[in-house]
Amino acid sequence: MTATETAAATGSKSWIATLLLCFFVGALGVHRFYVGKVGTGILMLITFGGLGVWTLIDFIMIAIGKFSDKQGLALAR
Repeated sequence: MTATETAAATGSKSWIATLLLCFFVGALGVHRFYVGKVGTGILMLITFGGLGVWTLIDFIMIAIGKFSDKQGLALAR
């Protein structure tokens, strides 16, 4: 591997598990608890996922691969 070819670091949290958690119980912020983002998970729990808007944004971000875990690592596919 050369200097221009760097592999993206991936975390240990599953992409598909995060996507499914967001789809089924996203308004409760369970997917954020799963990836270690406890603070924003609590905020989502209190606001019911920002009345659905925050949940929808998270779902799209997870689906396109732009969602990361607490350490900023990409989700494992």
